[in-house]
Amino acid sequence: MTITADDDRTHEYPDLPGLMSLMTGDEKHGPAATSTLDVLWVLYDRVLRVTPERTQDPGRDRFLLSKGHGPMAYYAVLAAKGFLPVGWLPGFGGYDSPLGHHPDRVLVPGAEIGSGSLGHGLPLGVGTALGLRAQGLADPAVWVLIGDAELDEGSNHEAIAFAGPAGLDRLHTIVVDNSSASHARPGGIAARFEAAGWSAATVDGRDHTALYEAFTAPHPGRPHVVVARVEPKNA
Repeated sequence: MTITADDDRTHEYPDLPGLMSLMTGDEKHGPAATSTLDVLWVLYDRVLRVTPERTQDPGRDRFLLSKGHGPMAYYAVLAAKGFLPVGWLPGFGGYDSPLGHHPDRVLVPGAEIGSGSLGHGLPLGVGTALGLRAQGLADPAVWVLIGDAELDEGSNHEAIAFAGPAGLDRLHTIVVDNSSASHARPGGIAARFEAAGWSAATVDGRDHTALYEAFTAPHPGRPHVVVARVEPKNA
């Protein structure tokens, strides 16, 4: 079954901040969540080929939230798109709530991985892309969202170095850059990926048009990364 995204419709931006405000409590990692909000909305509204009814469809796109320690924006977008009830949001982080401080793929409808430990998502994305290729499923795309601070983890650099030469052109990574990484990278984040054979774009992470154009840019034969720059975490 082929799932298509409706790229020609008018895309109304729901009250995602209002949905996020329903989630309260300690350890909610507000800056980590809000930094991803626009990226997540553009992906789920205009790019990802997955719906609440097709979360098990082999032809669906896979989205892996590696930046899982700030999941409020993710939960808000999933609720806005009908993957989970809005009524779940106020229970965020509660003992009986399926919405934990880190997403659990067993409990959260539509979640592809359990995440939160930094540096795991991109290697899992590489493995997912390889698995789809081995099954002869050439259509599904794999999307991984990571934070710039995750690039301090060596596991990501191993994944970057492997994916380029392997020609994993169905693999896409979004790096949300809120200037929270500990180690600087001469030439910028995109240069690290380009050196490993990736296609790369750097855009304003709050500009929906720029994000959509970067997400849908052609990149035959190469994996693709979009660096989405947002306001600094500690600004």
